[in-house]
Amino acid sequence: MEPIALDITYAHADVIGEHGVSDSELDALAERGAQALEAVEGRRATDLRWMDLPYQEEVLRSVQAYAARVAGRFENVVVLGIGGSALGPRALHAALNGPYHDLAPPEGVPRLFVLDNVDPELIDAFLQTFDPATCLFNVISKSGSTAETMSQFLILRRRLIEALGREKHREHLVITTDARAGTLRPIVQEEGYDSFVVPDGVGGRFSVLSPVGLLSAALVGIDTPALCAGAARMDERCRTPKLRDNPALMYAALQWLMQSKGGKNIAVTFSYSQRLALLGDWYAQLLAESIGKKHARDGSIVHAGPTPVRAVGVTDQHSQVQLYTEGPFDKWFTFLSVATPAADVVIPSDFADRDALAYLGGHTLGELFAAERDGTRIALCDAGRPSVTIEFPRVEASSVGQYLYLMELSVALMGEFYGVDAFDQPGVEGGKVAAYALMGRKGYEERRAELEAGAPPRKPRIR
Repeated sequence: MEPIALDITYAHADVIGEHGVSDSELDALAERGAQALEAVEGRRATDLRWMDLPYQEEVLRSVQAYAARVAGRFENVVVLGIGGSALGPRALHAALNGPYHDLAPPEGVPRLFVLDNVDPELIDAFLQTFDPATCLFNVISKSGSTAETMSQFLILRRRLIEALGREKHREHLVITTDARAGTLRPIVQEEGYDSFVVPDGVGGRFSVLSPVGLLSAALVGIDTPALCAGAARMDERCRTPKLRDNPALMYAALQWLMQSKGGKNIAVTFSYSQRLALLGDWYAQLLAESIGKKHARDGSIVHAGPTPVRAVGVTDQHSQVQLYTEGPFDKWFTFLSVATPAADVVIPSDFADRDALAYLGGHTLGELFAAERDGTRIALCDAGRPSVTIEFPRVEASSVGQYLYLMELSVALMGEFYGVDAFDQPGVEGGKVAAYALMGRKGYEERRAELEAGAPPRKPRIR
């Protein structure tokens, strides 16, 4: 298994100037980094169980066994989930099954759709387009009280019963939820649905290597053992407390330095691989929900956290790079790059008498893509904009597994550098409570009354 590599050359002050980091700044964080790693590792066996997900062989076997049992029975696998329950499955599918899988899947392999919104137009279009009898619905909610996911579950369960009958519909639902608590576990027991467990100590944004991500991956033909093996390889690599030998520690330290010292409040993930583009979406949630906090651990108000932005090369060279090279010095960049793409296409040598086209002939799209990536990195460097590169040897399950674990551990370590709890999300709860109250959920009557009493007046429409 070839390792993915973290190259920090273009983030160094010797290369890009005053907006880079220096050796002395990194060396000054060595002890603090070792302490951060010790603090996170100390919670591995208690409340940070996501750290051991790469080693859950029994869970992996059960996922594979279920996928084998239902193989060939469904045209479509449909994930009902939101947040980490949706972003992880979608990113794995995009990276490891290619861009046109759902238009022409291999023989016997289903398509994958992830319904992560309750926009009625989206759900109605799905209901109008797909016969539920062709679908396996994977309902993912640890608590079983996620309003979006549970409303989808109620709608699609009813459609299945109407189409297939009470008994037969059960074959088309598989539930991923808490082992004991929550709303869905007793429903699983009453109805006899197949089910998998979201382990304790595994929050949604850290759940991609649990059945939350592995089940849909296995169902659409992804090599889940290799995915977990890659994550385990990165875990072993990141056990060292030496900052310069531990890529997770280095990345966490860079993020903290870029914001605290350099005022770079925006972290851009710039994917120079279409297949890796949705990893940027997955990382955006991981970073934003983990580090974006009002309070530090000591209770003081800090309003911490960088803003994640996703960009795709070469597409966003033509939409965002003008801002990146000449706009405010408030951003730093992480390039996702692939050393050996799985395919290449030769550019014909037609119109060789036209200077604007002649230089392209005889080259390949791979050469052009690499030149565009390197050109963008150089342009950012020349403009004094810091970047690092995470290079994948190839886009395959083992390298994607390495990346997932690298970023999960990096963000956990960032929590130590920023002094915030990287594993809660209090800022999300207010919106949930308000939605529960407005929808009339039992137990939220007082909040509903408060909202009705204090609701702002409707503004007149401007025509």
